[in-house]
Amino acid sequence: MTATPSVLFLLGPTASGKTALAIWLQGFLRLQHGRESTLISVDSACVYRDMNIGTAKPDAAMQALHPHQLIDLIAPTDVYDAAQFCRDANAAISTAHAQDKVPILVGGTMLYIKALVDGLSELPVADKAVRTRLDAQAVEIGWPAMHNELARVDPIRAAQLSPNDSQRVQRALEVFALTGKPMSSQQIRASSGSNTPLRDYRSLFLGLQPSDRAVLHARIASRFDAMLSQGLVAEVRTLQQIYTLHADLPAMRAVGYRQVWEFLDENSPFYGDISQLRSRGIVATRQLAKRQLTWLRAMPYVEPVDCLSPNLQELVVNKVTAFLQVRAN
Repeated sequence: MTATPSVLFLLGPTASGKTALAIWLQGFLRLQHGRESTLISVDSACVYRDMNIGTAKPDAAMQALHPHQLIDLIAPTDVYDAAQFCRDANAAISTAHAQDKVPILVGGTMLYIKALVDGLSELPVADKAVRTRLDAQAVEIGWPAMHNELARVDPIRAAQLSPNDSQRVQRALEVFALTGKPMSSQQIRASSGSNTPLRDYRSLFLGLQPSDRAVLHARIASRFDAMLSQGLVAEVRTLQQIYTLHADLPAMRAVGYRQVWEFLDENSPFYGDISQLRSRGIVATRQLAKRQLTWLRAMPYVEPVDCLSPNLQELVVNKVTAFLQVRAN
């Protein structure tokens, strides 16, 4: 009997050390198990070309040594969604198995993982009249207030979104207006059919979760400072010169990029204020981490691992080895 192909997942909030641990795990599998592996990115910001510093994307040297799939797929002017990720990730997983490699999916875009596990339901198409009404309402009361309205009708989806994520807040309110049902109850649904790409695989999900949130916050601040010193502002300026961008593009709403955009916008109250850029960027990243952890805790199949443990590698080794041994038997 042919063993069921395996897939490893290494998930966690921003600044939890996912990339470094994934690269170490790749070496462990090679040396201790004689298995080659393929790293597959699960990051909605890393799909954009030329957005390198603010996404903490593996640099060219690291990519040469440890190639990541699903990085640098599209221009910052384009749109990428969970459905496209499922198609691309499933193709990358199948290719890895065809090469007798272990796929390791690493990242923090939990919606993508949820879509892979449970499949995507069919949501109603965009309705221009509803969107026009929502836009007018947002002009009157602001997107944070629109987010409050979303929290009233769909608290689960609201908890996953930033109050300033206008596009996604609008979409969730639009779905509720068109169907009378929360988007969270429709967007992801369990299915045993072809809508669930992982149905043919055995999967191990490891979720990096900090035992001390303050330590994660310190890491976030340190990493954002490093991004600023590495030239994040210059990177956004270059993007504005190369591409025809606007503030509502998904790429420019990514954490860090939104704050730099406002720093560079002469009409913004935050224009040219580096201290505001730093503080707002750190706060936004902390909020992102909080949402990512909320997702992780809601995924019953994820095995939590303390990313701050001094024995982190040993913890991961024990779980991965046990998983692979079951497969071998």
